[in-house]
Amino acid sequence: MTEKIDLKKLDHFQAPRGRFHELEVPELSYLKIDGHGDPNTSPEFLSAVETLFPVAYTLKFASKRELGKDYVVPPLEGLWWAEDMSAFTTARDKSAWDWTLMLLVPEWLGAEHVEAAIAAVAAKKSAPRLEDLRFEPLTEGRSVQTLHVGPFDEEGPVLARLHEEYLPAHGLRPIGLHHEIYLSDLRRSAPDKLRTILRQPVTEA
Repeated sequence: MTEKIDLKKLDHFQAPRGRFHELEVPELSYLKIDGHGDPNTSPEFLSAVETLFPVAYTLKFASKRELGKDYVVPPLEGLWWAEDMSAFTTARDKSAWDWTLMLLVPEWLGAEHVEAAIAAVAAKKSAPRLEDLRFEPLTEGRSVQTLHVGPFDEEGPVLARLHEEYLPAHGLRPIGLHHEIYLSDLRRSAPDKLRTILRQPVTEA
């Protein structure tokens, strides 16, 4: 029987709760779709999810069938930003948010596998935003992350503490985009049980 690889066991999917942890994140490749606005009400957000997962599962089945490598489809991830970053840390103005939703692609799969998966999903006409999907690397390097347990709306104080206390105290400044990794099943988990890794790429101040 083919061993199923769980990518969540990789170092960059690990984070402590209640404190910040520095790590070096390697270059990783993702399926990505961009959007704008409140994730709770934006139709773009739902259609992005409905496109990413069919392609990801098609890739998984092809990997098992053609390469003999089975794996657990990784959790949904998101890059988030706004013209005024207080929209995240204090104001939490979701209508001002821009985002990129992402699913990690294992290192043994390349562009040709992704193209084949997209073509297979397109033939079924089951994904609304295939034309917006892209496959590309993300390099974050030195980063700080923590595990947040609870509702997304309670992330603000954690992010404020990161940017206003931890980074200045350690001679660091943020670069790149705020990154979230959703370890919980968003459809089935109660808000107070949600487990989310919050990551910020950094460099010397």
